[in-house]
Amino acid sequence: MLTPDKVKVSIIANDSMKSQKAQIRLKQLLADKEIKIDEKEPDIVISIGGDGTLLSAFHRYSHLLSKVRFLGIHTGHLGFYTDWRDYELEELVASLLADEGESVSYPLLDVYIEHKEAEKSQHFLALNECTIRRVNKTMVADVFIKEDFFERFRGDGLSVATPTGSTAYNKSMGGAIIHPRINALQLTEIASLNNRVYRTLGSPLVIASNEWISMKLDEADDYLLSVDQLSIPQSSVKELTFSVANERIKFTSYRHTHFWRRVKDAFIEESTEE
Repeated sequence: MLTPDKVKVSIIANDSMKSQKAQIRLKQLLADKEIKIDEKEPDIVISIGGDGTLLSAFHRYSHLLSKVRFLGIHTGHLGFYTDWRDYELEELVASLLADEGESVSYPLLDVYIEHKEAEKSQHFLALNECTIRRVNKTMVADVFIKEDFFERFRGDGLSVATPTGSTAYNKSMGGAIIHPRINALQLTEIASLNNRVYRTLGSPLVIASNEWISMKLDEADDYLLSVDQLSIPQSSVKELTFSVANERIKFTSYRHTHFWRRVKDAFIEESTEE
């Protein structure tokens, strides 16, 4: 069991009135127990809002993934990354005082971007997915698995998702839902062209952790790249490489809903919450 002076917490809340009220109340409860708030080097990052808020918290602290764990409080509908409700703050603080450092970890997506300019490149980590699209014309990309050419894609775009991200945009495009204990990536097509002239596989691909995906893009100035909820305009992108990241995101484990229970709650059972 940790003493209050050993626990450092950061809080990230969205702008809704409900989330802001929960943040004020949580800060008071933490102060009462002498639990320190440290935004630079926290042990636990608490997000208040929904999955989008937790994604923002993840990107803010992605440089500290080896040290930090995450905990989500939802103030709206049920989410995949939020295990607590805003009316359970006293219980949450008690769990922080009983914390022994245990965690559940999920795989992440490593995204490497090469530009036409040889000296320019970018690197990102994604918790859910990365998508690449063209705005005005059909996107053309040669897709490689490891070093081997797989197909020439033509269509609106391509998405690469993590197992936890498989429940998000990937699912809406007909992708499979993958349990986060499976260390893999999923490649899903966005409105591909399939006719007598142009052919793609036309179904999602699940890529093992010791493999990677590369996309070599036709030269164009209207690509749109997104990493989770972040939109990154790309006018000179030449090639994208995706792999399972060495880093993983860790969540506190003293309350962590079973993955398939989350899936059932989100997509099958009718919610009784207002």
